Amino acid sequence: MKRCLLLFALLLSAVSYAQIPKTLIAEDELPTLVKRIMDKQDSAKYDGYKIRKIRSHINLEFAGSANAYFTDGKFDETSFKMNRVRLEIYGRLNNHLSFHFRQSFNKYSNPYSVDNMSSSIEYANIKWHQSEKFDLVAGKQYLAVGGYEGYVNGLLVREFSEFNNHFEIYQAGLKGVIRLSPDQHITLQVTNNRNSVDENIYMFGLPEGVKPSKVPLLGTVNWNGWFADKAVHLMYSASAGQLAKGKNVYHFMCGNIYKKGPVLAYLDVLYSRSALDSQQRITSLQGASEGTVTAQNTQYLTFIANVDYQFHPKWNAYLKGVYETAGVYRTNGIFAKGRYITSWNAQACMEWFPFTEDKGFKVFAHYVYKGHTLSENAKALGAVKPHTQRISIGIQYIIPVL
Repeated sequence: MKRCLLLFALLLSAVSYAQIPKTLIAEDELPTLVKRIMDKQDSAKYDGYKIRKIRSHINLEFAGSANAYFTDGKFDETSFKMNRVRLEIYGRLNNHLSFHFRQSFNKYSNPYSVDNMSSSIEYANIKWHQSEKFDLVAGKQYLAVGGYEGYVNGLLVREFSEFNNHFEIYQAGLKGVIRLSPDQHITLQVTNNRNSVDENIYMFGLPEGVKPSKVPLLGTVNWNGWFADKAVHLMYSASAGQLAKGKNVYHFMCGNIYKKGPVLAYLDVLYSRSALDSQQRITSLQGASEGTVTAQNTQYLTFIANVDYQFHPKWNAYLKGVYETAGVYRTNGIFAKGRYITSWNAQACMEWFPFTEDKGFKVFAHYVYKGHTLSENAKALGAVKPHTQRISIGIQYIIPVL
């Protein structure tokens, strides 16, 4: 009996050992990122190592402020808020492969069901630099739409338009960049047009009789051109995709950017025409009732004008104006054809860089006013949308960890 128990114990140990998960790095001896950056050499000059020419960066991004909120000119409250906290890792593995990862800690971390990724992750991609003429990017990335606010780091935008606030710009997919010349690029991209199921995208679900799409993808063509010794940058794009069976969406966006010396100015024009209200801005106008449904045949148009002027090495000021409309282009159910909202957004900001050698740290004072005019169509739905104001004083700091 003892011999049988001993044999059984040995067999059990062998089976347990065999079930230990294989460690990829240890077994396959793949070099770590540190080893990729550093090559061992018999040289006392580098203390046994030689630094390879591989760029790798880790940044922590913080932006927080004290805010005073007002509604229709009446004071609501004052509170502190961390506007943005993000971790960014990007770099190059070799002459052909680079990577980009960024996670925001201001978003929910629940996993999306379509791309199988946390909703807080904005970038998770790898880029193959095939040649000076072509790049291929695979993974979660920003949509290659036109407009300055679409591609620039959100820390430089401060306060987005309503359009961009309701536009999910980070999606999983593939992107190819064709360089026709150093100053002329064409981008072709195919991504998901949503990252969760329809029940989570539309607050009242799909309208009755509308069936989910079997190909929830978005295709984008983007042109980038630089002129006047790269002082003028133009970005134009067109996108098309399917939201549900027989329900398509179209985006036409352009950015016109001027950057030279202390001046940065841009004018973005954004237009979206959608068979389903993917932005939910018109759908959300409905008052509390049992007959709430997702709006169809919606269109949104936005103009964004911004001027930054760094009048001193330690001081920057900017003014920004946004004009937006939202409407229905074809009557459907309770949603009559016509305009529903006209919105405008005025901003003014003063920024101070106390350390000339460190532009990543700044102190700012920011004022934003958002006004809304509701049409009779919107009022018939029971819509209420007051004017709001906010005064913020805060700091922003980008910490270059590596």
